Amino acid sequence: MLDPKGRNRSPGGLTSEDVTTISLDSAVLTALDADAIVVGVHPAGDSVRPAGADDLDAALSGRLADSLTALGATGKAGEVVKLPTLGALPAALVVAVGLGEEDALDAEGLRRAAGSALRALAGKSRVAVALPATSAEHVEAVALGALLGNYGFSSYRTSERPGPVAEIVIVGSGDEAPVRRAETFASAISLVRDLVNTPPSDLSPEDFAGVAAKVAGEGGLAIEVLDEKALVDGGYGGIVGVGQGSANPPRLVRLAYTHPEASKTLALVGKGITFDSGGLSLKPAEGMDWMKSDMGGAAAVLGALAAIAELKPAVNVVGYLALAENMPSGTAQRPSDVLTVYGGKTVEVLNTDAEGRLVMADPIVRSGEDEPDLLIDVATLTGAQLVALGTRTTGVMANDDDVREKVVAAAVRVGEPSWGMPLPEELRKGLDSAVADIANISGERWGGMLVAGVFLKEFVPDGVRWAHLDIAGPSYNKGEPYGYTPKAGTGSAVRTLVAVAEDMAAGEL
Repeated sequence: MLDPKGRNRSPGGLTSEDVTTISLDSAVLTALDADAIVVGVHPAGDSVRPAGADDLDAALSGRLADSLTALGATGKAGEVVKLPTLGALPAALVVAVGLGEEDALDAEGLRRAAGSALRALAGKSRVAVALPATSAEHVEAVALGALLGNYGFSSYRTSERPGPVAEIVIVGSGDEAPVRRAETFASAISLVRDLVNTPPSDLSPEDFAGVAAKVAGEGGLAIEVLDEKALVDGGYGGIVGVGQGSANPPRLVRLAYTHPEASKTLALVGKGITFDSGGLSLKPAEGMDWMKSDMGGAAAVLGALAAIAELKPAVNVVGYLALAENMPSGTAQRPSDVLTVYGGKTVEVLNTDAEGRLVMADPIVRSGEDEPDLLIDVATLTGAQLVALGTRTTGVMANDDDVREKVVAAAVRVGEPSWGMPLPEELRKGLDSAVADIANISGERWGGMLVAGVFLKEFVPDGVRWAHLDIAGPSYNKGEPYGYTPKAGTGSAVRTLVAVAEDMAAGEL
């Protein structure tokens, strides 16, 4: 793939000048050669209290807290205040980022603080981050927050803007393994963000499959790509039906990571609608401009596989990317068409804008051939998810209460807000069809997120534990950046999926 400037892009769009190096350094802050030094501050009555910056305070004649307070610092979480050092230090700036109350500070607070600081330092060459990180978990959090806050997507800009910081130094001691682990996650999440941010004109299902092939090659993953003919021949009626209205034909990608000591298999299925117009059930214009992000679930599965291939947990992982473009045309599927999904079940399509569940049904059924111990699907599936849970919280549904609670716990542990939701049995009746085994929407207005989960549950192979993640809101930030989260693609669900894989490897799920 080429960006508009004619440069070859790595998976997802990062160009060579976007590469940031990160390291761990135990150097004394006052001797660090950097453009800026990031320190944390807590509220302290009418002032602030720097966290672990005594040497900086001494170099600034004991006036660090007073100077920051005079500039408006309060220590509120995420607040960023810049203080010129006026030659008192090799670094030109001390950047204070609010940490909130000390007893409430956790790994996610450190991630957000580091991200906020790096977003405020775009264009700098070298930044030292000296936030209070005394454990491997906290070092990883600071490093990941800094890297994710440093993210930028500039492939399509012709005007010069401040680029990402070229070098990040995490101030601390100990093993560099947490920093390297953070690098792995940052790379995977940046890949997902890039894919979500890429215009659909440059990310057709075929293009996406090509990115997956490159990721597979670099990570040693096995890959199988089914094109439109193979999908028809194989009976993948959901993906074929959704994709038949587009000039860009659909694809189904299967990726596989294997570990010689693995005793369990995790299957992941991601929704990959590279653009969703709604099909003949056309979306309103104001709801269509961000539908390039409707492939966020497939991108998350790809990013998770990329990270898993590098981290090497002792679990086998199979990932399916259900890729199609949902467009209106003379060949598009019609409301009232009946599709035959992989495995033979028939679906009456009452609304072509409820297409995600159709493309997901095929690989959910197919995943049974991998004999998984756990199946997780992830999708930007319903607008009802945003109504129920807002823009930052993933809805988690499952056919097993213990699985649901453990997936939610894993997500929250790694900093991805999630909430367990039910799958009420009475909602199934609303999906009854007069002509097919099931309809793709309910006649009832209420509980749309849950209805979609109930639909998917119908295709889960017998005896397989399953969880469904609806990331319609968390996958794309239409508001202002915050913490380490940029505007547009967020990379949501990657950390959750990897955490689940690692929990399975540890025998905890």
